[in-house]
Amino acid sequence: MRAFRHGTCDSTNERAFHAIAADDARHGDVHLATAQTSGRGRRGNAWWSPPGEGLYASLIWSPPVDATHPAPEPASLTMAGGLAAMDVVQAVGLTGAWLKWPNDLLIGDRKLAGVLVEARGLDPARPTYVVGVGLNVRQSSFPGELQAERAVTSLLLEGHDVPLEDVTSRLLEALPARLATTQSDPTALTHAFVTATGLVGMPVVVDGPTGEVRGTFHDLDLEAGVVVETATGPQTIALAHVRALRRAE
Repeated sequence: MRAFRHGTCDSTNERAFHAIAADDARHGDVHLATAQTSGRGRRGNAWWSPPGEGLYASLIWSPPVDATHPAPEPASLTMAGGLAAMDVVQAVGLTGAWLKWPNDLLIGDRKLAGVLVEARGLDPARPTYVVGVGLNVRQSSFPGELQAERAVTSLLLEGHDVPLEDVTSRLLEALPARLATTQSDPTALTHAFVTATGLVGMPVVVDGPTGEVRGTFHDLDLEAGVVVETATGPQTIALAHVRALRRAE
């Protein structure tokens, strides 16, 4: 694994894409930053990235593809990123973390980490993805405007004073291992992800292509989609059409 440390940069995902465009990228390369000026999350949301307080990392994932190892489903890469972040926080002793669909790691209702998977000009014969992970590590406070948007936390605020380098090294072990399962054992990956969400058997609301689907969460299949038991029977919503999935109030 080659690690590129950028100090302060726009975003680690952008640094990874810059390397790909310059034909200077290898499978497994990781781009790290001390701070980001334009860190972002899903749907273009900003990711607050202060110097030396958070983990900002992007891994280039371009695995070999053949008949035995088909290209991973993009959704599975997000799941793998979330599970890797959970692996890290559990390894440093934090309990109670859970995954919120599709890409957030939370403690209670407080966001601790997020995952952003992107691809540009995807080649089906050799797909290349950038898997970005942002994890709040040493923040002792957050801007009021951020807290007004959502509840946030850090490992430090949760009582775990962990050196940033320790967290980084753990992620660089956990993330490739979880990403590898998107091809080697996607069923186990989805099972681990669903378990981490705590959604099995829970009443949920799925925002699908024709509106809301309400029922009990039953299953998740990367090819078929999300299966919900409704009042009229099971209904399956393809992952590409799931705009949101949340517990019913």
